[in-house]
Amino acid sequence: MVKHGKRYNNASSQVVEDTDYEPADAVALVKNLATAKFDETIELHLRTGADPRHADQTIRGVAILPHGVGKPIRTLVFTQGEAMGLAEEAGADYVGNDDYIKQIEDGWLEFDVSIATPDMMGKIGRLGRILGRKGLMPNPRTGTVVQPDDIAKAVEDSKKGRVEYRLDRSGLMHMPIGKASFDADQLLDNLTMLMDNIVRARPSGVKGHFIRAAYLSSTMGPSVSMDVAMASELRVE
Repeated sequence: MVKHGKRYNNASSQVVEDTDYEPADAVALVKNLATAKFDETIELHLRTGADPRHADQTIRGVAILPHGVGKPIRTLVFTQGEAMGLAEEAGADYVGNDDYIKQIEDGWLEFDVSIATPDMMGKIGRLGRILGRKGLMPNPRTGTVVQPDDIAKAVEDSKKGRVEYRLDRSGLMHMPIGKASFDADQLLDNLTMLMDNIVRARPSGVKGHFIRAAYLSSTMGPSVSMDVAMASELRVE
């Protein structure tokens, strides 16, 4: 049985058992319970009715959070030729091709998002085993395999607060919505953007309820259950 410290137990005692909070109330409570000495990340956790073993029930996409995620995003762009200059001008932290492929094979992973032009996919395909496990492999479905003319936008989006959502093997999803230092309204805006994107991306093969449980938590704090119907109805105006 997991043992928790006094701080966690005190925070947990403030969460009413068997209560599904309205999204705004859940955000305010989780933010208030994030009392660690560092700026805790606030995360959204969803249990879905999807089975990722079936192709028509998988889900993967990207949301650009209006207030970012509260940390600098390091971007690596795999490209060559004139496109390298476009990536550098857009503010990419690392730009290259064979040199970075070799560094990654040697264990270097000091970046948060990787973007590639189509002509590089043949070369970086062998990195799938490494980058795939970390969710760092460029993919057209998440807007990280782009034509040279679209590199600037892809880099800018990644810097704004790009959050990828995808199912794990258990049909769960885990995503950051910001930091405890954010205003409650900012966290709610980010939550709304994420939920809006996920609900609209519901896989065609899912029958019955898509979102079956929704929780918010901070890095060191207890989880707070949200009302699923209200969370699923959050929409960007």
